[in-house]
Amino acid sequence: MKDKIMKESIDLFDSKGFSKTTIQDIVDNIGVTKGTFYYYFESKQELLRDIHLSFIENLLHQQEEIINDKNLNNKEKLYKLVYIIISEIKTSGKSARVFNREIRHLEKDHIDNVNSKRREFRLNFQKVIDEGIREGEFRNDLRSDIVTFAILGMVNRSYSWYNPDGEMSEDEIVNLYMELILNGLTK
Repeated sequence: MKDKIMKESIDLFDSKGFSKTTIQDIVDNIGVTKGTFYYYFESKQELLRDIHLSFIENLLHQQEEIINDKNLNNKEKLYKLVYIIISEIKTSGKSARVFNREIRHLEKDHIDNVNSKRREFRLNFQKVIDEGIREGEFRNDLRSDIVTFAILGMVNRSYSWYNPDGEMSEDEIVNLYMELILNGLTK
């Protein structure tokens, strides 16, 4: 039931926004009582925090598998890191929009928790860039932190416009991004 509440809430937060969605809206759409909601969540704020943490922890897990794969060079790792963000749009597009748009509604302690995981995600990207620079795969005259912010800025905004059922596939989008990224990074 907790997953069902989270899924319905993501749908509502995506369509109506966090502030305009009430707990009554959530329970009405599922067909349960507020008591059921409060059994799983102390508040709508806690629910939003759990949605954010679930989304970023899933990405961090996928990211960790890629980074730890010794069979991949840094260009391949970077490709796969970009790919997981784009591929999540098809399976978790609403969650991505809620994650990126509704963070402003989290209370400070929740924001700090989520932002520490966002920072970890960003720094993992940066480690791949740094390693690629050290190993001569990427240019060494660029700041890896700024390159990382640029890549994530470009890729993370895809959730707002990319349609997985549209004219370009995930692979085509990722290949286009990688062409843009690598032409600026490779020697």
